[in-house]
Amino acid sequence: MLPAAALLTLAGGGGLAALAWLAILLFPARPWDLRPIAEDEEPPPAPPAWPSVAILVPARNEAAHLPLTLPALLAQDYPGEWRIVVVDDRSADATGELARQLGREPARLAVVTGTASPEGWAGKVWALEQGARVAPAGARYFLLTDADIRHAPGSLSRLVAEAEAGSLALVSRMARLRCRSAGERLLIPPFLFFFNLIYPMRLVNEPGSRVAAAAGGCVLLRRDALERAGGLASIRGEVIDDVNLARRIKGLGEPIRLAVSRSDVESLREYGSAGAVWRMVRRTAFDELGYSVALLAGTLAGLALLFPLPPLLAFAGAGLAAAGAASPAWCAGLGGAGVLAWALAAAAFRPTVRYFGLPGRWAWTLPLAGTLYGGMTLDSARRYLAGRRHEW
Repeated sequence: MLPAAALLTLAGGGGLAALAWLAILLFPARPWDLRPIAEDEEPPPAPPAWPSVAILVPARNEAAHLPLTLPALLAQDYPGEWRIVVVDDRSADATGELARQLGREPARLAVVTGTASPEGWAGKVWALEQGARVAPAGARYFLLTDADIRHAPGSLSRLVAEAEAGSLALVSRMARLRCRSAGERLLIPPFLFFFNLIYPMRLVNEPGSRVAAAAGGCVLLRRDALERAGGLASIRGEVIDDVNLARRIKGLGEPIRLAVSRSDVESLREYGSAGAVWRMVRRTAFDELGYSVALLAGTLAGLALLFPLPPLLAFAGAGLAAAGAASPAWCAGLGGAGVLAWALAAAAFRPTVRYFGLPGRWAWTLPLAGTLYGGMTLDSARRYLAGRRHEW
């Protein structure tokens, strides 16, 4: 028979996990419901005059994506003046040459050959800085968008109309991520779910809240606000450039807005395996924790409580009963606490699962994904402490 103290500790952990998931479900900002979704809302009114926009596209080894994404940018139906600047950041493939071939309207597209980033600059931020330096001086907005992001024809118009109608300094879209391979189905929905738990969009969009975030694949940014914030140089060394940029802009007292995109803004980046997602997440996970070992330890403990513990308790109750290692009351209590916490987690995760077109029962896979994300976070810290930094 297991000692009563051990059984009490396990049951307490299960109860704590259930309370934590209940708190997430009852949190007023409702980060679990994946709102706002841009295309589900009423389109903003057209502004009296459409301002000029410069679209900045940092690209490194993106020859596989540009044939699909750059023509979509060139096909925007934006009524005002706009121009695209692609910055080829020393690609090892034919990114620059391909961008020039795809630009059938030289007046609409400029391709810049990037230089090595100066000391203290992250590669992507330096690429954006080079694009901003050659952008038309009269552009009121910058659209920062990744080379693997495909925009619907009306994407730019809606972003600008939204910014103008709300006097917003920054409007961002969380692109619809690819979710087809087994690794993507397991790990991409939790990626979006966790992002919204960390940065609840309702709080991001609330002017009085200190929570700020953006999704780097699509950020419309008012140029004067960027200049007041210190320009891109103010985030030059940031690995998580999008969130830190949003913090700078909101810190000025400027309103910002973040929404999920259902179809207008789509990422074509493929993650053919769980390992590919692992490598993507570990790039920034320890940075998100401020490189703090103490915060890392607390985060891993919290992840262990929320994700592997509930299903372990659910199965342990039955296993202990079969082995006669605990009384029926203890076995029922342990199993019940685990099932309750697991069910609450699945309920919170279900809207994200539905957003990606997966069956509702897929929500029960969250504990496995959460456990793997804990491993990614630990791996990110291990690599950083070993001196292995991010590549771009």
